[in-house]
Amino acid sequence: MNWDERYSEPGFAYGTAPNEFLLSVADRIPKGKVLSLAEGEGRNAVYLASLGYEVTGVDGSSVGLGKALELATRRGVTITTVHADLAAFPIEPAYWDGIIAIYCHLPSSIRIPLHQAAVKGLKPGGVFVLEAFSKEQLAYGTGGPQSLDMLMSLDELKQELAGLDFIHAAQMERDVLEGNRHTGMASVVQVLGVKSLET
Repeated sequence: MNWDERYSEPGFAYGTAPNEFLLSVADRIPKGKVLSLAEGEGRNAVYLASLGYEVTGVDGSSVGLGKALELATRRGVTITTVHADLAAFPIEPAYWDGIIAIYCHLPSSIRIPLHQAAVKGLKPGGVFVLEAFSKEQLAYGTGGPQSLDMLMSLDELKQELAGLDFIHAAQMERDVLEGNRHTGMASVVQVLGVKSLET
């Protein structure tokens, strides 16, 4: 997947509206600093910034992040962008009030340490929000990686995100309508977790 090529296409691949699950749980994130993993073209970071969060979006595509900054300017908000490979991106411990991972699909060799670092990166009481395609998504053909290793299961996520108290952890079928790249019925996993105050 060449993300620079995808994001060079006209328009926004996944639209400019925030992810529906994020929209439904954003008020659970404590006000403060939010890190968005694989932010892409900025739809989620810009939305959170409009709510008053201090948002940093990380992505491997400089083209996508350029569009994110354009969208932020258009919406009258400020976001910080970091062009980085998530395999090597350092997440500062106990620094973030919220971390979001919306369709952040990576090989498990990268995803597992990234998720573990994300849990460590949250302040006590900080919130982690994830929506991604489940392993069943391969049968749907409505978006997402064609690799089982890059798709997610709830059991794996609960292990990878040990240290969170799960308020919501579910796999479901839902209609995903996000730009022209995620369109139609899909099998997704969703997680809303809070960093334990004891850790």
